[in-house]
Amino acid sequence: MRARFCRLLHPFMHTLEQLRRGDLAGATRLDLSCGLDQVPTDVMALADTLEVLNLTGNRLSSLPPDLGRLRKLRIIFCSSNAFTDLPEVLGDCPALEMVGFKANGIREVPAAALPARLRWLILTDNAIEHLPDELAARPALQKLMLAGNRLTALPEALAGAPALELLRISANRLSALPRWLTELPRLAWLAVEGNPLSWSRTELAPLPLVDWSRLQLAQRLGEGASGLVHRVHLMGSAGPALALKLFKGAVTSDGLPEHEMAACRAVGPHPALCTPVAELGNHPDRTPGLLLLEIPPAMRILAGPPSFQSCTRDVYPPDFSLPPAAALRILQQMAEALTHMHRRGVLHGDFYAHNIHWNPLTAEALLGDFGGATRLPEDAPAVRKALQALDVRAFGCLVEELLAHSAGAVAGPLADLARACLDPVPAQRPGMAEVLAALTGDAVGSP
Repeated sequence: MRARFCRLLHPFMHTLEQLRRGDLAGATRLDLSCGLDQVPTDVMALADTLEVLNLTGNRLSSLPPDLGRLRKLRIIFCSSNAFTDLPEVLGDCPALEMVGFKANGIREVPAAALPARLRWLILTDNAIEHLPDELAARPALQKLMLAGNRLTALPEALAGAPALELLRISANRLSALPRWLTELPRLAWLAVEGNPLSWSRTELAPLPLVDWSRLQLAQRLGEGASGLVHRVHLMGSAGPALALKLFKGAVTSDGLPEHEMAACRAVGPHPALCTPVAELGNHPDRTPGLLLLEIPPAMRILAGPPSFQSCTRDVYPPDFSLPPAAALRILQQMAEALTHMHRRGVLHGDFYAHNIHWNPLTAEALLGDFGGATRLPEDAPAVRKALQALDVRAFGCLVEELLAHSAGAVAGPLADLARACLDPVPAQRPGMAEVLAALTGDAVGSP
């Protein structure tokens, strides 16, 4: 999802020589990317200890039939290989919770390939047309990432998925969203843009165009799933500092770059949102890009993204704490931002603390990253409201997290607000405008 996620996935690489010499005896993690056509039998020497197996970036099309001997294996990554089916032997691994097979060309997902303890399934950028009903029979399933496939429907059995919290189904072939999708009790993060849903939506006005020849690239500021961000100087301009996001052009966990660009245009400017001011034109490689106001250097990211262990919840430093007034101010600004987005007909879909920058001195906050955003239908108010309730639940998660790192007079009212936003019946959650009103009213607004 994010650059940090990639560092978790690829902290370093091991070699076949290390494995064969026995240098990795007792290892809990193995990372091999060396053009493998098959998994070396030496891996089974780690059967009693191995927990994370990363085989991304090889030429594999199958896994060993005795993979189930890796009795402690919790996480496996086999992205960017040559699999056409999700291997059934995955279902033989008793401890396996996280499965990642992005960008393989997978067409079939057999029910037998789904481990009993499955929590997190990544099948982004494949060729899957159908998912088995047995996916819903994995009660621990929290995170399901399916962007960039050929799905025309979701298994009706998923209506009974009690733990599902994050779903990415952008850039598929769904002509309608199942009604039960917005009734799931815990779903909070959803991306559906890029499906032929036949929703009525206003034609967007283009952003101003800035020619590539007018830009001078400076240092890289960051990298995410969908692109690289550089500081840039606009020649002939004495305006504010700018940042340029250059899209990678590939299917990401959230969807396609053009959908993020459209969502940004629909959202428009807001003081608490990091939205673009212009679009890039005439890049020599035709790479799309957006120009944004540079985030002030005093700002920092509010939290780290979910870890393998936390799955769907952000990770805060152990010593992180917030003054009550700062927590309240951040929440007020984020409520303003989401209220603005909902009024503009856009679901954020990825509302997380790791997408929020804040200034520890002033508590000024900015929400960014619209890769998972969805433009909502104008002609279906009930659908709009049901989808917006997902952002409300995500907001409730943020309230809950900030409460865990703050204390004071606002704790009671904020806890009540969190419970309302997290209501397992989505239709009973308040709208974001109501949340904003609660945060700025006397009951909460006086720390």
